[in-house]
Amino acid sequence: MDKVTKEKLEKYFNVTGRALEKANIAPENLNITDLTRKDFLDMAKRYFDDAKHFQEKGEIINAFAALNYAHGWLDAGARIGLFDVHDSELFTVDDEKKE
Repeated sequence: MDKVTKEKLEKYFNVTGRALEKANIAPENLNITDLTRKDFLDMAKRYFDDAKHFQEKGEIINAFAALNYAHGWLDAGARIGLFDVHDSELFTVDDEKKE
């Protein structure tokens, strides 16, 4: 499948919209540990591997979506300080350390 149908797009808007609503209920005192960092990196690697699998099967749209999920995990981790990246080309973070 190399097309994003209106139905598929609507499905993902629905899923993401519902996820955004639930994410708003996060606790204020987030405690980030090394386990959290490893979990974010693991999820990114799994989605990256999924993207390769979908590409090999010829499912280009699913491969593209999985790559976006992988990068989303990495970007979110960088944004909240799990990864020390300082690269605004690859992430939505500043290039320099804030002091």
